[in-house]
Amino acid sequence: MFSRVHALDLRIDAWVERIRSPQLDPVFYGLSSAADHGLLWLLAGAGRAARSGDPAVALRMGAALGVESLLTNGPIKAMFRRVRPEDDRPPEGPLPYGMHRPITSSFPSGHAASGFTAATLLAGGPATPLWFALAALVASSRVYTRMHHTSDIVAGAALGIGLGVIARRLVPLD
Repeated sequence: MFSRVHALDLRIDAWVERIRSPQLDPVFYGLSSAADHGLLWLLAGAGRAARSGDPAVALRMGAALGVESLLTNGPIKAMFRRVRPEDDRPPEGPLPYGMHRPITSSFPSGHAASGFTAATLLAGGPATPLWFALAALVASSRVYTRMHHTSDIVAGAALGIGLGVIARRLVPLD
């Protein structure tokens, strides 16, 4: 099974390599950078709090994302220690568009986990598909920027949805 997952990762990496372009770089590198440390999702929580008039909404979003990040980037990534995709950029040089070079394991994707945790928390109204689309774009940006394998983002998305479902019960935004 692992060989099939690895083969799929390699096929998708090769496809993404063919579509990478200077026109798409600002979009995908920008999305990836905007979601560093869950900032994009914390801003979404602040926006929800402002619309609802309840500042506690932002605090609940921050708490949920903090727990997600602690779990994902701590014990969960430590269990796997997966190496990130190969990259032809010098390891000591800066990355484009202000991106930061992660030091944690590649599996699962923290960007995907936080994005799908947030989307699950924000879900429930007419914008629900947009939240999940944005989470998917952020997650996909991590493959585009060579920070993750596709299987990393799929696992991160599943983890994020699971943590989001738990968070909705414990710290609902509404």
